Amino acid sequence: MKTVSDWIDSCSKEQLKTYQEWFNSADSDGDGRMSGNDATKFFALSNLSRSQLKQIWAIADVKRQGFLGFQEFVIAMQLVALAQTGYDINSDILKTEIDKENIQCPVMEGLDALIAKTKSLKNAQPDAFGNVGTSQPESSPLNSWASQKSVKKLPSSAVTSIIDGLKRLYVERLKPLEVTYRFNDFVSPLLANSDFDAKPMVMLLGQYSTGKTTFIKHLLRCDYPGAHIGPEPTTDRFVVVMSGSDERSIPGNTIAVDACMPFSGLTTFGTSFLSKFQCSQMPHSLLDEITFVDTPGVLSGEKQRTQRSYDFTGVISWFAAKCDLILLLFDPHKLDISDEFKRVIGSLRGHDDKIRVVLNKANQVDTQQLMRVYGALMWSLGKVLNTPEVVRVYIGSFSDKPLNEAFVGPLGHDLFEKEQNDLLADLIDIPRKACDSRINEFVKRARSAKIHAYIISHLRNEMPTMIGKAKAQQRLIDNLEDEFRKVQREFHLPAGDFPNVENFKEVLGTYSIDKFEKLKPKMIQAVDDMLGYEIPELLKKFRNPYD
Repeated sequence: MKTVSDWIDSCSKEQLKTYQEWFNSADSDGDGRMSGNDATKFFALSNLSRSQLKQIWAIADVKRQGFLGFQEFVIAMQLVALAQTGYDINSDILKTEIDKENIQCPVMEGLDALIAKTKSLKNAQPDAFGNVGTSQPESSPLNSWASQKSVKKLPSSAVTSIIDGLKRLYVERLKPLEVTYRFNDFVSPLLANSDFDAKPMVMLLGQYSTGKTTFIKHLLRCDYPGAHIGPEPTTDRFVVVMSGSDERSIPGNTIAVDACMPFSGLTTFGTSFLSKFQCSQMPHSLLDEITFVDTPGVLSGEKQRTQRSYDFTGVISWFAAKCDLILLLFDPHKLDISDEFKRVIGSLRGHDDKIRVVLNKANQVDTQQLMRVYGALMWSLGKVLNTPEVVRVYIGSFSDKPLNEAFVGPLGHDLFEKEQNDLLADLIDIPRKACDSRINEFVKRARSAKIHAYIISHLRNEMPTMIGKAKAQQRLIDNLEDEFRKVQREFHLPAGDFPNVENFKEVLGTYSIDKFEKLKPKMIQAVDDMLGYEIPELLKKFRNPYD
């Protein structure tokens, strides 16, 4: 499958220069984003059918953000050119082998008049000092696609994408509710802009020596800074592998205070954790789309009795909420699920849709043994996950070492190849679903915050006004599960959406319940309106303009 970089690289300098001029003309707001309205006006000049333009938009807006940046615009223009030469534009066009170097710029009727009109309008607009006729200097057409985001800072009132809309809704609707009822102390830290803008993340979990670091190396086809591989526990820290201009490792305390990175919430786990956290940056095309989170091996046997210096399952739960995909890696010779691994899997509660299981190093057993290992793994996972649905399990050997044909046989070789291709397709699909995932997590967070507000206000109402506050608080904490059921019945809430009782008790014991706020119906109504009307309207505004 061709990547965005492939399509950009196939363009000549002259084509990029031309496309940059066209993009600037079509971008009515000058914010580096072509909206649906801008696209319908500009793409109409191609004289293609509406159904063709609908497919072109769907392919170009690969992340479903509701707008086209310059990179996506270049892809759209090349697809328009292909459609004009007779190609059938469909979802498989990116897989088709096309000599894109021979693709010329598409024919756009009336384009010169549009460019002239746009230039005259922009020159007639007053600048920040009230002067008319001054225009912004043009950036270099060769690298402007990479720096388009910083061309113009969006005013706070502008909403030009789904993500921008979610940011505004969070600040105006959801955040006041979270702050009022201390949602950030009980469940999850408050969100920052970097949390919305972050690249999709994939977290790898498993016992030591199950091949987590090797798996990342296999995908990158190279080592990343700070990677250690061995039969013993080698990765003793959480390592975020992400894109960067050069190869370097950044300490955890530095990452946590960087406003451009979505890891500020990890400061709540203290210095003992941050000393076991680092970021490895390197230039890589895959890391431009996905960030990987390598984790320490989950302990088993005698090792799990040694207490870690930080809340390991709490950190896992924090990352689980941020990640788009969670891979649980198993070794055919390590199918036992330790107590710590059970706690780790338990901390993933509420994120079951993100979990995938990888039976790694499957080439170490023959076909008959593999069948038995697979059955034993499914039995063990069924008891721990406590769900009747079967988890998707990928089988393979995710390393750079060639398979032993004499051992695995032709059947095993074909199976591994198909399974690895399925998993890679799942990973490749993550950036395309990133915007949908952000919406999904935002809605889950809003519902969780509402339930939290109901719980806190209910506990506040159960407290006496004058005497016996300490005894009443202890009684409420001891019988918290019963109080949850009362809230559930009173507000008709699903039981599965309530927080973990033990974790809630632990945090609640540090507060005086009578100091909490009573229920504020206006705040609840604002969140209900956001979920019922504003988010659907936002999605409707930025859907495919040709639907």
